Amino acid sequence: MRRLLTPALITLLALPAAASSDDAWEAFRTEVDSACRALLTDPGEPLVEVEPFGSASYGVALITLALPEGGSERYACIFDKHSRAAELAGPFPEPAAEPAPESE
Repeated sequence: MRRLLTPALITLLALPAAASSDDAWEAFRTEVDSACRALLTDPGEPLVEVEPFGSASYGVALITLALPEGGSERYACIFDKHSRAAELAGPFPEPAAEPAPESE
């Protein structure tokens, strides 16, 4: 009887942890988003895409900043999970335009 109770008890205890884990990951994504937005000084409307879980040590976000005069800039933001500090890299250079295909 005891052998049957142990797996059932473990399963029941794990259910609340799974629910709070989703909440914890959502809070993590919100924290990364806020920390990365706080580093932006240029005017423009940012689109912040947070990688849902990051790596073991870091959260990562890709930021695309629409510039008021047109065009955009792209940045990478790294968030240290231990220190809770964010750093902004970039901007990445605009990709080079592909040459037009040669006609024969």
